[in-house]
Amino acid sequence: MSSAETHRALVAAHGPTLVHLALDAIDHGLVHYRRMAVDLSTMDPVLREPGSCFVTLKRSGALRGCIGSPNAVLPLAQDVASNAFGAAFRDSRFSPLERHERVDLTLSVSVLSVPTPKDVDSEEALLAALRPGVDGLILTEGRARALYLPSVWSQIPEPADFVGYLKRKAGLPTNHWSETMTAHRFTAAAVTLSPDGALTGPGD
Repeated sequence: MSSAETHRALVAAHGPTLVHLALDAIDHGLVHYRRMAVDLSTMDPVLREPGSCFVTLKRSGALRGCIGSPNAVLPLAQDVASNAFGAAFRDSRFSPLERHERVDLTLSVSVLSVPTPKDVDSEEALLAALRPGVDGLILTEGRARALYLPSVWSQIPEPADFVGYLKRKAGLPTNHWSETMTAHRFTAAAVTLSPDGALTGPGD
């Protein structure tokens, strides 16, 4: 199985556990104002393995927080809980989540495949290699770094705009390119919990 297939199968099997763990971490933060400890002994073995995820929060379709880990360092279950807390209370673009916002919160957990470098010598080559709607992208230039999840294609469907806005997110000019810039591609499998309790996952 490829890395993409593996994490897609993981989310298909354990999606409900992941989103409810994220929600528990947010509820814990609303009460205790700190990250929730995760008892890994109660988790399926695959969720104890290192994994990386992004947790995205929305209210009425508008972004309310998004925090994640591009590389697998922590056990996946712990990464989910930590990033859920971060998305709710530590995203610098937003004020900390308040209790009244909890009732209409849509929560998504995206589990990432291992990022792989793309050996491209021009922006044109990068654009040609990208798979819209499928690929997430990490661009790095020195200390400048930015990431887009594959879900961003729904707002930015053109590859040239996708890359241009990502460079802007990294603090670079949209027309910037250099021999030292690196690009890493990855995929993500997501599971979403709606305010009404409905779950959607890979293939839905």
